[in-house]
Amino acid sequence: MAKDKGKGKDKDPGRKLVAQHKKARHDYLILDTYECGLVLTGTEVKSLRQGRASLVDGFIQIDRGEAWLHNVHIPEYAQGTWTNHSARRKRKLLMHRMEIDKLEAKSQESGHTIVPLALYFKNGRAKVEIALAKGKKEYDKRQTLREQQDRRETDRAISAARRRQRA
Repeated sequence: MAKDKGKGKDKDPGRKLVAQHKKARHDYLILDTYECGLVLTGTEVKSLRQGRASLVDGFIQIDRGEAWLHNVHIPEYAQGTWTNHSARRKRKLLMHRMEIDKLEAKSQESGHTIVPLALYFKNGRAKVEIALAKGKKEYDKRQTLREQQDRRETDRAISAARRRQRA
């Protein structure tokens, strides 16, 4: 079976991506990922269906056994009236108790945090992919960029060699 590299194609056909935090993978070492549901109001869902959201400043905090998503910007719905939501309110995450306890224990360790990676619809329901992450040092970020650049250069050289062989 051919391997899909995922460039521009979604892995799950029932998944519609709304927002992605690409810089999180650059700034943090991702240790573990989880998929969670979100408690949203009607205007938030309508705004998300228009593809409008930003995860840039978002983080997850566990408070009294509940996981909360903070600082995620979902702009107000244009056709909403007095029922509109505030853009940066905290939103409750729907997770299993054991997952929340595990995340809370791991996030207490030094240098660990919980960050949102992606916001999407899966089978009509709003989901957020969160990750337990550890902050990278500056030299780790440079090393990662260097490895990506080297991998790209080798892929280009291999594809160029294959093209020359065919011709």
